[in-house]
Amino acid sequence: MCKIILAINPGSTSTKWAVYRGKEVLFNETIEHEDEALLKYKSVYAQMPFRLKTLLYALHDKGFALEKVDAIVGRGGLLKPMPSGTYLICEKMVKDAASGKHGEHASNLGSIIAYELATMYNLPSFIVDPVAVDELVNEARVTGLKDIERKSHAHALNIKAVSRKVAASLDKPLEELNFIVAHLGGGISVVAHQKGKMIDVNNADNEGPFSPERCGGLPAKQLVQLCFSGKYNEKQLLKKITTEGGIYSYLGTKNMIEVEERAASLDREAALLLKAMIHQIGKEIGAMATVLEGKVDGIILTGGICHSETIVSKIKSKIGFLGEVFVVPGEEELGALVEGALRVLSGQEEVKKY
Repeated sequence: MCKIILAINPGSTSTKWAVYRGKEVLFNETIEHEDEALLKYKSVYAQMPFRLKTLLYALHDKGFALEKVDAIVGRGGLLKPMPSGTYLICEKMVKDAASGKHGEHASNLGSIIAYELATMYNLPSFIVDPVAVDELVNEARVTGLKDIERKSHAHALNIKAVSRKVAASLDKPLEELNFIVAHLGGGISVVAHQKGKMIDVNNADNEGPFSPERCGGLPAKQLVQLCFSGKYNEKQLLKKITTEGGIYSYLGTKNMIEVEERAASLDREAALLLKAMIHQIGKEIGAMATVLEGKVDGIILTGGICHSETIVSKIKSKIGFLGEVFVVPGEEELGALVEGALRVLSGQEEVKKY
């Protein structure tokens, strides 16, 4: 009998949720939260009761009883560094997510809400391939400044899911393949995926290509000068480089469809920014090819930006010589969460402990 799984994926202004019977989608919904409703909370963790209540209302509106569920799986947020896999949610994980000790992000609420519901209904609860997945080789951690070590923060959930999908299409185990995976969305992660492990990544919050809303890597001296210019305090500047940077800082929009339309209408700045972003994406993919010593079985382009045939085509023209390019548009994170839970519940994969 197919297992029924509830999947929960909290975002900055929404809570996505779905119910699956095996791999069949029964419900797939997004609860949009008004800015005013969230701004009154002093921290991400303080939003938990509100988000939990809205989720319970949404389930009730669909006439779905949680007594029918076999397991709950939540998006894993900023936790301690860990290998990829499906993890059983425990009190220690929930405590770390709630405290924000490894970073504060809405995805931290995924494990907290899943655990709260699972406790209420005596169910197992899991996270899958969280943002904090760390499989870096040691040389990838070195920055060149002893005070700072590189951290592995990437769109691991989608990157792992599409890597498995492409490996299956090639009829080969993921552990035998080397991929370069570029997740192109609001943030951009480019990963060297060697035989099932993400051995090098660009941290999408502060490295690599700029994106619709993030600055990517910036010239160090000029950034330091900006920090001490008196124009911004720490909180303002962190917001500027992570949610108000990239294309948004130039054009005032994060909508890539609008950017493409403006570029096609001979808006020179929009055209230049589009070209520059593609330039940086291609350069980062090329860098990851050297990490894999040129042994590349394929390059996977994924994420929301990959719905654009124009952008994908231009990226392909830059990096096609490195190997076959596979395009998996969008991000099916809820489905990836469910698949991780099913692998454990079916015995295909051993559950990991935090």
